[in-house]
Amino acid sequence: MKVLKLTAQGLPQSWVTLEQAALHYAAEDVRWEAGVEIACFRGGHNAVTGKQSVIHINSIIGTKGMPNINPHELLPGLTNGKLFTRDHCVCAYCGRQFHEGDLTREHILPASVGGENTWMNLVTACRACNHRKGARTPEQARMPLLYTPYTPTLWEDFILRNRRILADQMEFLVAHVPRGSRWRS
Repeated sequence: MKVLKLTAQGLPQSWVTLEQAALHYAAEDVRWEAGVEIACFRGGHNAVTGKQSVIHINSIIGTKGMPNINPHELLPGLTNGKLFTRDHCVCAYCGRQFHEGDLTREHILPASVGGENTWMNLVTACRACNHRKGARTPEQARMPLLYTPYTPTLWEDFILRNRRILADQMEFLVAHVPRGSRWRS
């Protein structure tokens, strides 16, 4: 289980473990919290008061400090897992849904003619369709794309990064994705 760590202004920074979140709470770095309580850590007892220390961890935390980069200028890292999740494990050519192990990274403009490994030049394809298309463009292979590739926003990238997103975290992230995003449907 991960905690969604945001800047104090509400921009996503990272997914952190419960232990890392507890350190932010203990260091009094948490400015605000949202979502539901997902864990409670109990520590030792105060020698003077006898009171036990307790840290309640929420699923979403806003921490102090400012990032030293503009998060809106970051391009999300591209991995097969994130690509397949972006495309909901649906082949861009036949339209069927597959398990990740049966999918491939498919270059719209083939790498053999200069096609790059970018979000806008890659789609998810099943092995059969990828083989059938070969080193041709979709037009040359007469295999039109069923959906358009896109570069995920910062918010969508955080959805793509974590496979076990809690409902309140997903609701928070989806509220910030563009209106036309596939994550709004």
